[in-house]
Amino acid sequence: MNIKAWIKKYTMVIALVVVFIFFAFLTDGRLLNPQNVSNLLLQNAYVLVMACGMLLCILTGGNVDLSVGSTLCLSAALSAKMLQSGQSPVTAILVSMAVGIVIGALQGYLIGYVHIPPFICTLGGMFLYRGFARVVLDSKTIAVSDNRYINLFASYIQIPSIDRIGQVDASGNNLPNQFYSALILGIIIAVVVTVMTVVNRMKQKKQGYNVANPVGVYVKLVIIDVLIIAYSYMLMNYKGIPVMLIWILAIVLIFAFITSSTVFGRYFYAVGGNEKATKLSGIDPRLVYFVAYFLMSVLAAFSGLLMASRIGSVDGNMGNSFEMDAIASCFIGGASAYGGSGTVPGIMIGAILLGVINQGMSIYGLSDMWQYVVKGAVLLAAVIFDVVSNHKTGKS
Repeated sequence: MNIKAWIKKYTMVIALVVVFIFFAFLTDGRLLNPQNVSNLLLQNAYVLVMACGMLLCILTGGNVDLSVGSTLCLSAALSAKMLQSGQSPVTAILVSMAVGIVIGALQGYLIGYVHIPPFICTLGGMFLYRGFARVVLDSKTIAVSDNRYINLFASYIQIPSIDRIGQVDASGNNLPNQFYSALILGIIIAVVVTVMTVVNRMKQKKQGYNVANPVGVYVKLVIIDVLIIAYSYMLMNYKGIPVMLIWILAIVLIFAFITSSTVFGRYFYAVGGNEKATKLSGIDPRLVYFVAYFLMSVLAAFSGLLMASRIGSVDGNMGNSFEMDAIASCFIGGASAYGGSGTVPGIMIGAILLGVINQGMSIYGLSDMWQYVVKGAVLLAAVIFDVVSNHKTGKS
């Protein structure tokens, strides 16, 4: 096994482990508290979801969508306003998602078919949708208190027949709650990941494909399984399986499948690699751009629902700079600044790395000014690494 090549391939995974261990020591182990570990993904749910859509935009040639934070705010504002007026959660959700669909169709059409530069189009959208959100809110903060709505996104899955909830021992002392269903689910996922990896490798080898070195494959597999089970153990000791985690996993798996296992998913990479050659191959780049920005806006609108339910209120500043978190997650996770390369698993690692840095710095008590310095340095280092390691000096 080529150690140098292996380290280069898994640089961000190694960085994630190192950063996590560093902040665990720096915070005297508080980062490892079950509540903090559980909240790590939940606090960054909007990043994990929107990064999937942002990856598609970046793949088309390093383009980004600057309007996603404002779209998120408008979606959350509409759902909060409708719930306040007595509408059902289903109606509020449908209206919020419909607005995301309209925004996505509009921006996708302008960028893909009218050829408005993505930066200009989404920059205008950033101001426009933020203004609409504040109009909807009437520059006020609206509380989200409908339990039916909140339970759809921010509740926890607990199975009384499996989990230990509110039990007492023989002496009448309360026993700590233990949500064994979370650990069982984690073990099942780890087993499924292991079986799928082994089966796919055997299938590729049988069909005559070049397969990766088994040492590297199985070392990576063991690390993934350990992390899954460790995270499940933390959930077991907190509140169980968060519903929001299910939503995140569903979206991540769908977009991972689209980008890695579908023909249309490969079109994003083709457009970013060489748009002229792609067009000559019979692929319509306009449709690719349209779909990328359409899906991005839909995911931003959905993230608004997640944020509104988790925070419990919506104001006109919700979503400020969220687009930067999504963009940073993609670049830190290995997406090329020039387009044409990047994976969903990679950007998830980037998003989690960014989340660990944010949470670690907050627990440690680092001031906001230095938090911006650290995040900016990490993003710049990731882009420099991409350019230097791939010997890129420009779009060509």
